Amino acid sequence: QVQLAESGGGLVQAGESLRLSCAASGSIFSIQSMGWFRQPPGKTREFVASITRAGRTNYADSAKGRFTISRDNAKNTVYLQMNSLKPEDTAVYFCAATVDIASPFGSWGQGTQVTVSS
Repeated sequence: QVQLAESGGGLVQAGESLRLSCAASGSIFSIQSMGWFRQPPGKTREFVASITRAGRTNYADSAKGRFTISRDNAKNTVYLQMNSLKPEDTAVYFCAATVDIASPFGSWGQGTQVTVSS
C-alpha cells in the first residue's frame, strides 16, 4: 500500500509561482511513475505532468513551458513547480503514483487547492 500527501497549494495572484510537493509513504519501493493531475471547478480531472523513476517526464500542453515536474527518489517525493500561473490553473491538484503496471496511477492523494486570482 502507498499513501500520498500533497502540500503547497494556496491562493496567489496571476503571474506568481507555487511549488507543490507530494510525499509518498508505505510500499515506496514499488512506486514506478508519479504524476500530477488537476480538477478545475465544474470540470473533470485532467493530466498535468508525470515522471518515471528514471526521470523521464511528460507534460500536458497546458503545462509545457510553465510547469516543471521533478522527483527526489531518496525522499520519495515528487514536486510540481508552477510558474506564470493563470486563473485557468485554478483547480484541486492531485498527486498519483503507479505501483501496479496493470493499473497506471492507481494510488491517489487527497488533493491540494490552488487558486489563482486575476
